[in-house]
Amino acid sequence: MASKNYYFQLIIRIVGITIMAFIFAFTWLNNHIYLAVASLIVLIVLVINLIKYLNQTNLKIAYFFESLKNEDFTFRFPEETNPKSLKQLHKSLNEVNNLIRETQIKNRTQENYYQEILKQAKIGILTLNAKGHILFSNPTAKRLFNCSQLNHIRQLEKVDENLFNLLSELKPFERKLFQLTNERETVQLLIKSTEVVLNEEVLKLVTIQDINNELDEKETDSWMKLIRVLTHEIMNTIAPISSISESILSYYKNEKGIIPLSQINENHIKNTVKGLEVIKNQGNDLMSFVQSYRSVLNIPIPDKKIIDVNKLLEKVKILAIQEPDFDTISFEVKNTSESLKIFADEKQITQVLINLSKNAIQSLHKREVGVIELISGITANNEKYIMVKDNGPGISQALIDQIFVPFFTTKPNGSGIGLSLSRQIMLMHKGSISVQSKVGSGTTFILKF
Repeated sequence: MASKNYYFQLIIRIVGITIMAFIFAFTWLNNHIYLAVASLIVLIVLVINLIKYLNQTNLKIAYFFESLKNEDFTFRFPEETNPKSLKQLHKSLNEVNNLIRETQIKNRTQENYYQEILKQAKIGILTLNAKGHILFSNPTAKRLFNCSQLNHIRQLEKVDENLFNLLSELKPFERKLFQLTNERETVQLLIKSTEVVLNEEVLKLVTIQDINNELDEKETDSWMKLIRVLTHEIMNTIAPISSISESILSYYKNEKGIIPLSQINENHIKNTVKGLEVIKNQGNDLMSFVQSYRSVLNIPIPDKKIIDVNKLLEKVKILAIQEPDFDTISFEVKNTSESLKIFADEKQITQVLINLSKNAIQSLHKREVGVIELISGITANNEKYIMVKDNGPGISQALIDQIFVPFFTTKPNGSGIGLSLSRQIMLMHKGSISVQSKVGSGTTFILKF
């Protein structure tokens, strides 16, 4: 409707200019000077009117966009006006202005909502650009870094030079542990990084988490589990010693005192010998238990060298051949990355892999088609890994949290130190060991370097 009216007004003016141009030409050629001058004046007026008409619309639209550019949504065009084309134009511009204003309000409301969430988050959040300028930092980040103003990472150099170096060199998708000490406290920080693109600019998003409470809870939980297992093992060993000692003592002493030698018979002596043998065996078992505990605590510092993983896994396979039931299973070595090498202590890592392989072989004891796979490769995050995978009965969720606790075992003759020793070795290598298992579907242990 508005466009038809606009074109109609435009055509009227152009037709008027055209007619007046013909009249001017006709009167001028026929020497009607006065009429020619009059028609020329009218022609000029019509041209000026056309220019004003066109500029009137252009100026309104230009003013409209200039106001939008300056985020000024207070202006309004009068809708009660003539001609109809301008009335419709004013109405349309006002509608667009209202729509943009409502969208702007919604965006600001949403932005404030997200800003408030970030301010209340218990995790510190920083956004950095390539020049080290901090575009955003929430209160938690400032509190963790003990720095009230964060505009550039150079400011963190005054807090801790190592922290500044870490953030400067932190690459996307990296995660680092950092211990920060200030006049108030010492905190353990887990720092992660990722990349985001905003307005075609690549920014680094850094999250900082205080993991002191989590570490304290894990440590307390680990101690409780260890104490529970130690108490169980020691009580199982000492209880028979106490019981047998009491029985032997009854042969030689009663309520009245020591029994005369004449009342001691050969049967008493035989039972005493048997009881002392049991006490001796229980004592040896307790000594072995204590020795196992010492072996967990006294792991030598790793003698790290460059190791060819392919050769390492083939060596583990040869050593695993000595295990009972090896002939009844399929033992496969798979290398997903050629010429993979790790920097580690070969003896200690071999010990870990042999222990995991032995556990896998034992779990497949009654399996008709048992399969064990040693798989090596590199993850998407550039982490080198070795997996020991079997298709055994799996581990229940209730036991998965217990298997790395020292001396915890589900085997009748197990010592319960193999997996805890393996974890300790991996920690000393600055690596990790984890397990994935599902009852009935097998178990996978993953070593990451």
